Amino acid sequence: MTRITARRRHPLARYAVLLLALGLVGGFYTLLAPSGERADAAIASGRADDVAEGKKLFEQSCSSCHGMNAEGTAQGPTLVGVGAAAVDFQVSSGRMPLANPGAQAPRKPPAPWVNGDTIRQLSAYIQSLGGGPTVPTAEQVDPAKGNKARGGELFRANCIQCHNFVGSGGALTQGKYAPPLDQASPAQIYEAMITGPQAMPVFNDSIITPEEKRDMIAYIVGVREEPNPGGAGLGRIGPVTEGLVAWIVGISLLALAAIWITAKKRQAHQ
Repeated sequence: MTRITARRRHPLARYAVLLLALGLVGGFYTLLAPSGERADAAIASGRADDVAEGKKLFEQSCSSCHGMNAEGTAQGPTLVGVGAAAVDFQVSSGRMPLANPGAQAPRKPPAPWVNGDTIRQLSAYIQSLGGGPTVPTAEQVDPAKGNKARGGELFRANCIQCHNFVGSGGALTQGKYAPPLDQASPAQIYEAMITGPQAMPVFNDSIITPEEKRDMIAYIVGVREEPNPGGAGLGRIGPVTEGLVAWIVGISLLALAAIWITAKKRQAHQ
């Protein structure tokens, strides 16, 4: 006992105990916690084999621009850390793969190989490379659970400068544009806010909370269902198109009226 007590009082004893404790904690964590790749894959897809299948898809369809390890090239940026949400947004909307690089990737029909399974697998692989925003749940993007009125206030405060007050889109600089939101699914709207595609800024949860994002989705989806009291919506772009149509129609009617009046007078003089 005297020998053990003496060792406990040794100046290096406290450091030995600390190292032992750290080793035990690290060992238990290694045994109990999943590996980084499996954890990220579980977050993105919930299936263990999705990462391997996603890597094959990436090498076949994406590596020519983004590099074999998604490190990025002169043709495409790195995808390390962009997360599964960015992949789901870009691929499901047909923006990727991009055949003709330009100022902005337009929305188009998805590639023939794209479906729910392949998007999930590709998302799992990219998620495994460095984490990032994950695909939102169905509850997070359910418009029925959002507040349209509050969503409208948030949308007008943060989005109308580019997307118009009803999400009809608009032109930006250097050939870029804010796309119309009439075809975007609730999940794609949410993913765009958390990943910031193209010229769009990122609205993380500290700027706009998940509940507020859902409110904005409720507003955007609700606007699509609103009727046009005046008849034609004219793209809902705003007073410019409305004024142009009113001017053209009004001038045309005045011209026709003037022709009709002068024709009547000419007949009366005859």
